[in-house]
Amino acid sequence: MPKKILVCDDAQLTRKTLRSILESNDYIVVGEAANGKEAVKKYKELQPDLVFMDIVMPEMDGIEAVEKIMELDDK
Repeated sequence: MPKKILVCDDAQLTRKTLRSILESNDYIVVGEAANGKEAVKKYKELQPDLVFMDIVMPEMDGIEAVEKIMELDDK
């Protein structure tokens, strides 16, 4: 079964390129996020198997977003 992936990057072109590469290799991109805050929200909603996370993003950086996502999985 293909893995569900969430792509998080503030650059739309990067998200589009990653989506294209992943989908051409039979992965399912279940969502995209343009900042860390949105990434955490979408992670809660979509429960992906894998997250591609940019480090430098507005509102919440990728490191803080990953820490919050890891807290969600600890519960």
